[in-house]
Amino acid sequence: MDNRKHNILFHTHTVSGIVISVVLYIIFFAGSFSFFRDDIINWERNESTKVSENISFDINQAIDTVQTTKNLYGSDVTFVKHGYERRVNVSISATKDTLAATENKTRDFFYLDTQNFSQHNYISSYSLGEFLYRLHFLAQIKYPIGYYLAGFTAFFFLFAIITGVLIHWKKIISNFYVFRPFAKLKAMWTDAHTALGMIGLPFQFVYAVTGAFFMIKLLLVAPNVMVIYNGNQQELYKDLGYTPTDYTFHQQKREKVVDYNLYLKELEKEWPSFNVTKILIQNFGDTNEHITFEGHSDRSLKFNGFGKITYKATNHKVIYQKKPEETTSYLESVKNILYRIHFGDYGGYLLKIISFLLGITSCFVIISGVMIWLVARDKKNVPEKRKRFNKKVVIVYLAICLSMYPITALSFIAVKVFATQMSQSFIYAFYFIGWLLFTLFFIVKKDIYFTNKWTLKLGSYIGLCIPIVNGICTGNWFWNTLQNQQYQLFFIDVFWICLSLTTLWVGSKLKK
Repeated sequence: MDNRKHNILFHTHTVSGIVISVVLYIIFFAGSFSFFRDDIINWERNESTKVSENISFDINQAIDTVQTTKNLYGSDVTFVKHGYERRVNVSISATKDTLAATENKTRDFFYLDTQNFSQHNYISSYSLGEFLYRLHFLAQIKYPIGYYLAGFTAFFFLFAIITGVLIHWKKIISNFYVFRPFAKLKAMWTDAHTALGMIGLPFQFVYAVTGAFFMIKLLLVAPNVMVIYNGNQQELYKDLGYTPTDYTFHQQKREKVVDYNLYLKELEKEWPSFNVTKILIQNFGDTNEHITFEGHSDRSLKFNGFGKITYKATNHKVIYQKKPEETTSYLESVKNILYRIHFGDYGGYLLKIISFLLGITSCFVIISGVMIWLVARDKKNVPEKRKRFNKKVVIVYLAICLSMYPITALSFIAVKVFATQMSQSFIYAFYFIGWLLFTLFFIVKKDIYFTNKWTLKLGSYIGLCIPIVNGICTGNWFWNTLQNQQYQLFFIDVFWICLSLTTLWVGSKLKK
């Protein structure tokens, strides 16, 4: 590669990296904690549940409980289990019965506890785990702006990865083994940036591709909607498998009572290693009622074993089935594989911990890239005014990014101390106002070394208090949760102890 091409790629890599750096750091930091989303939610609610995606609760009782507050006749009722939680998502469509009361002609959505069958709305059920998960794709910004911002950030990150590899291609092996901590500041940051960037390269590439796919896929398929489907968006969704087959509503109530648990038991016998993650009841209570079960085979047996079966409720006849051992279509394979490798939920805690460490490593790669940018411009030929401006930019950048650690740790304490006031508005206010205050404090200090050291130390001190506060507030001391086999509660406490001790050690080793 000649010097001209190298310089073009180098400057393109630098500019694209600097432009997206703050947003990218937020995505990776929040995304790293999102690997433990279900554990955080259960820890916050003091609930422990079986680590399984399979729907195994009493469906009949769930239906009866829901019917005490809403007439389901003519509606489509959907139960979806997204993770390892006690609560499942319940969606109820507007009834198709033309003679129904007005209140039944509206949609409804809530969470249903599968043990005590209590109902919870979205606002009151909002949790810190959900907040961090949604923060990693900027869902708190008005839809669809946040989604598209996260998607294009991932897309430009992919661009930065490719240009970075091309820049270092000739010396990619030799540079990997080079680290000069006692050399010039720029050399130290460059070595750390290159080595850690190479270690996390496969991880970062996967998340750049899948992140861009999830967030901006609608923009990518928009031309197909206009050309191939003549603007019919619903037809596209149907071909992609997002819209279920519609069955005609007969406006006649069925006479027999349907035992939904019986269908589930039969399916468990027929497909013994199958996890049901979604149950769809269409035309509830009608003579043309249909029941669909969707899910996947055990990940340890088959990584991409999608399955689906539909029954007609009045005669128990199978209308459609796709067995999990059958070959999955190309479309389903792509969708499922992208979801699985992005969420990293197929390898247990070991994969989640490795993914978390790689995510935090990616945060360091982003910071080191910014520091390289600053040190490279601290030269004699650069005007003093420009130097001061560059330093101010980095001070603001580091204050925003590094403040995420202490405010995240503090939020874990807040959800325990203020558990009775917990809601979506409380989490939003506490996290964002606290983040702003930390950021302003470190900006006013105008000291990069101070920001680095004390964000680590504050986060560490607060993080070490999390298991103590949890034990005082709930009585769930981590040795008790281990003894009671409440592993999700135990994991979060021990996770914070290990993380805090590590960052405290790193902070103590920092030198001006």
